[in-house]
Amino acid sequence: MRRKKIIVIGGSAAGPKAAARARRMDEFAEITMFQKGSDLSMASCGFPYFVGGFFDDRNQLLCTPTGVVRDPKFYWNAKGIVAKVNTEITKIDKENKKVEFIDIETGEHGSQEYDKLVITTGATANMPPILGTGLRGITTLQSMQDADYLRKIRDDGEVKEAVVIGGGLIGIETLEALNLAGIKLTMVELLPQLLTFLDWEMAKFVQNYLKTKANVITNNGVAEFIGENGKLKAVRLKNGTEIPCQLAVVAIGVKPNVKLAQKAGIQIGSLGGIIVNEYMETSVSDIYAAGDCCEIKNKITGKNVLAPYGDLANLEGRVVGENVIKGNVAKFSGTIQTGICKLFDYGIGITGLSETKALEAGIDFVKVVNASPDKPGFMDGKILITKLLAEKSTGKILGAQCAGLGDVSKQLAIWATSIIGGLTIDDMVDADFPYAPPFSLAIDHSIATAHILQNKMNGVFEGISSVELKEKLDKKESVFILDVRGADEYAETRLGIGERLIPLGFLRTRLGELPQDKETEIVTYCKISLRGYEAAVLLKAHGYKNVNVMEAGIVGWPFEKEK
Repeated sequence: MRRKKIIVIGGSAAGPKAAARARRMDEFAEITMFQKGSDLSMASCGFPYFVGGFFDDRNQLLCTPTGVVRDPKFYWNAKGIVAKVNTEITKIDKENKKVEFIDIETGEHGSQEYDKLVITTGATANMPPILGTGLRGITTLQSMQDADYLRKIRDDGEVKEAVVIGGGLIGIETLEALNLAGIKLTMVELLPQLLTFLDWEMAKFVQNYLKTKANVITNNGVAEFIGENGKLKAVRLKNGTEIPCQLAVVAIGVKPNVKLAQKAGIQIGSLGGIIVNEYMETSVSDIYAAGDCCEIKNKITGKNVLAPYGDLANLEGRVVGENVIKGNVAKFSGTIQTGICKLFDYGIGITGLSETKALEAGIDFVKVVNASPDKPGFMDGKILITKLLAEKSTGKILGAQCAGLGDVSKQLAIWATSIIGGLTIDDMVDADFPYAPPFSLAIDHSIATAHILQNKMNGVFEGISSVELKEKLDKKESVFILDVRGADEYAETRLGIGERLIPLGFLRTRLGELPQDKETEIVTYCKISLRGYEAAVLLKAHGYKNVNVMEAGIVGWPFEKEK
């Protein structure tokens, strides 16, 4: 029996997964993996934590769960896969079904035939087209070499000031890593907010927290890197401000690495990635692609997106590995673009559509923001803020964003599963999740959020977001704002937006202090607006017609406070 010849281009995430899956499907296939660099199966999402000193052995970024380094020897002995490192594929000859390569160390050229070809060339880091990018002290955090460089800077302790350019996932995680090294930090983001996949107010919670750790500049970009004797000494912003620094980490996103595919005549999409079908097959027969170099379908909108995430790369690679052996039997259904990052003790993430993306998609939706603990107070519960969206006509869950000091990952996993399963708000209000005080409230934060949104959809709860209230105030609209917290809470923290304090326990006896016109717009709130909701119910019972609860209370107020 003739042995199938499988070639995989790329050895980071999707490539090794595809090769390993192919081997499990066929013990006798000839599988060769080409990697331009010297390392294989790098846990690139772990780079910031290596830089930050969460662990010291770089080999942990390359190891199996049992501690074996995934090098060419490992791939041959454990999997029967030939892994050629420091070897660059220079051409794909699709007519003759072969690839041409060069050994980077020796300069030796060669070629190899294939029956099935897998392209997993990943993505490359964007670099701004400005002066000074060649100065020493400017780097990205895209490769193992970048991680080694930044770890050395951390360990040497010579850099005292650094600028992180870009407020996305990598920028946020890199900033934490460098902060742990005692470096004075500034983050610069060209757009009005950090983490642009979030809605503005959710990103603002992150920014407010980050400001306690570093200088944060938004709505401003980098105009020039300034050097002296070939070494970085400052960053000049577009508004002329100069920030002294010895290190600049550029984290302004990545773009699919498709040069090889493009040169071979493989179809590239409008977003710049390789076009693949549900089997991860490209426009050329017998050539597949997976990982950051591809465009994949968003399950909710049906449109192609770029989703450069390590978990998706592995899932796509698994599908490819099966299909190159068995034919097109496995499908990759797409992504809902779930993402999460850690910022010191703070977690932030999203699954599904943001409000911005839902509007772009033309979907009619209902939204709510909820603030409540992840566990009881006696178990050291921490506040979480969740913004939840559901389709107005069906109640189907569209997306969730979560931020806070509590267990953000659990919440996002719940909502991601509900979206993938096509669940509705009505499905979620009595979901049977595991409960015990060390892990959850009796009514989990996710279920409480579903309760609020169901109440809103059924007309039992009328809410207004902090952003909507601020817009009313900026327009000088007449709104009576009622804070129903205790006097001690008010003395400690208050918004300073013209609110009236009447603690909930006194509200029934002090209704005379409210506007006597029952059509007056009243907004109630407390710390997380649980008491605010009770106050609104009370006021409606006494004839007030236009009462809204400020969702998530003071905790969910992203703007400046008076105190």
